[in-house]
Amino acid sequence: MAHLQHNRKVLNRISRLQGQMNATYKSVSEGKTPCIEVLQQVAAIRGAVHGLMNELLEDHLKNHVLSDSYDETELEIFLDLLKKYK
Repeated sequence: MAHLQHNRKVLNRISRLQGQMNATYKSVSEGKTPCIEVLQQVAAIRGAVHGLMNELLEDHLKNHVLSDSYDETELEIFLDLLKKYK
């Protein structure tokens, strides 16, 4: 997926995730943030990870699975990955 290095949307999602993870780490390490707020931060991270995963899956489908160079092996690998994602 070398083409991803030029995908600003994916890179922005990853940057946002890094920021969320850093903020959560800081909240936990300082020990002053109520547990419910930490849980909310983690839920936001989970949502962001799911969004990133969906973006990557869509990109992979468009660029590798459904392209003109249809490859049965690539499709099987993708379907196996999709089963794990569920």
